[in-house]
Amino acid sequence: MNPNPPNAFRPGDHAIQSGIQLKGVCKSYGDEWERQDVIVELTAEITPGELTVIVGPSGCGKSTLVNLIAGFEKPDRGEILLNGKPVTGPGRDRMVVFQETALIPWQTTYQNIVFGPNLRGDLKGAALHDEAVRLLRKVGLGEFMHKYPLQLSGGMQRRAELARALINQPELMIMDEPFRGLDAMSRGLMQEFFLKLFEENRRTNLFVTSEIDEAIFLADRLILLANRPSHVRAVIDVKLPRPRHYAMLSSPEAYAYKREAMAILHEEAMKSFKATATSQDFIDAFSRRTD
Repeated sequence: MNPNPPNAFRPGDHAIQSGIQLKGVCKSYGDEWERQDVIVELTAEITPGELTVIVGPSGCGKSTLVNLIAGFEKPDRGEILLNGKPVTGPGRDRMVVFQETALIPWQTTYQNIVFGPNLRGDLKGAALHDEAVRLLRKVGLGEFMHKYPLQLSGGMQRRAELARALINQPELMIMDEPFRGLDAMSRGLMQEFFLKLFEENRRTNLFVTSEIDEAIFLADRLILLANRPSHVRAVIDVKLPRPRHYAMLSSPEAYAYKREAMAILHEEAMKSFKATATSQDFIDAFSRRTD
């Protein structure tokens, strides 16, 4: 465990030519009069075949970072590399599952799955049909392929979106708080299901969450972000064995990871609170309760 690294590279990472590398990434919004720095000098690496989880305080810039890696936005400074090549825009090599469902409501589950390959024409006919059916069965939606999104539960919609991403065979899966809004039981089941998919093929994954237990349960490595302007605050390698099950979260090892991560994130959250609170008396009273 490393509580305060200068960046999220491991020793020797400068030689890695695969996965995602972020080098001195900066992003701000607004004009010169009201410029707001969201990300400043963020350096990190998403290792091939690993499940990297990013955790940070609310509003620290996690979704902005997702947009930069996905190519939806460009950094003001710094560079983002995929397999050693600059990311210049969106591409099928990176698929994003968002916080809110992005399924097309007037298309069936099956039509949503085949939409991307049909549009590009890179997988056609029987081959496309067979792969779509295989994935739908894999995610437990074989009997629901002709249902529309509004006819599916929240957990089913998430599984459909996973299948839609996987059919594109991306090099990197980007999960932007995908289970947010699900009830506790559905969320736990989706975490276990997602881990099963990951452990079957070890596809490189970047998972963003605000939930510490979720992060520890899923991650090979945690990257903890500082409060805005965001940068890497700490990196924690999670050495829990795979395959994982929920009982592991009660282990002394998991508790140690959680305690370390919570201490760092609490410190960052307090910085944000103190920066925005208007009453010094309230700040002082709150600080006495948390010191």
